Formats: sequence, C-alpha cells, structure tokens
Amino acid sequence: MRKKILHLPAAATLAAAAILSTAAPAAASSSSCTHHLSGPQVCVRLEGDNVWATPVAIWTNPPKAAKTRLVSLYVNGEAYRFDRNPARATRVGKTLSYTWNRTQWESEDRICVRFKDIDRVACERIKSINRAQF
Repeated sequence: MRKKILHLPAAATLAAAAILSTAAPAAASSSSCTHHLSGPQVCVRLEGDNVWATPVAIWTNPPKAAKTRLVSLYVNGEAYRFDRNPARATRVGKTLSYTWNRTQWESEDRICVRFKDIDRVACERIKSINRAQF
C-alpha cells in the first residue's frame, strides 16, 4: 500500500497554524499508582486543567470475579464530603473504576483513593500550571 503525501497551499497552512495557536490549552491529566510487585495495583487519575479536575479511581488488576467494590476519595487526609463517598466502582474491561464529578480544588491539594479491603492508597497532588505565553 502506498501512502499519499498531502500538500497544502501555504495560505491554508498559515491559517491552520493561526487557529491552532489561539486554541485553549489542552486538558492536563496526571496519575499516580501504587508501586508493588504483587497484589492489588491501585491508581488515581486527575483529568482536567489546573485546579479543575475530575478524580478517577482505578483498580488495575482485580480478581476476575470482582464486579464492584466500594472506593473512597480523600482530600488532604480527610474523607471527601461531596458527591457519593464511598462510591461503587464497577468493572470496565479488566479494571474496576469510578469517576467523581469535576470539581475545583485548591492548588497543592492531595487527592487519594482507597478501595475497601485493600490497604494500598494512591495519591496525586493538584498542580496549578500557568500556560500563558508572554
């Protein structure tokens, strides 16, 4: 199969570059997982931009028979007071996961997740990043 090379006129290329340079910054995500050689692997992912983030709890290697498990969200060591907490993580493919609502956090808040009956906790810090170009 031959690949075709697409040639754009210079004006179209410049127009596309101008549009892309004015677009809003892409959503930033970060994640952290427990790092053990055996046993449950638990992760927390923060999806969003700066202090607006959606926490996601993921158990990456649950037993095949596990269909749901309660999971709790902690902020700076305290149980999260809003939404459902604990929440019921459900199977998505080979993992169990739960996504909380998007929330505005304080910069440097420490967000942690813990699945019921698992002693491993995954934590990640909220980071405020200034993407403005000067």
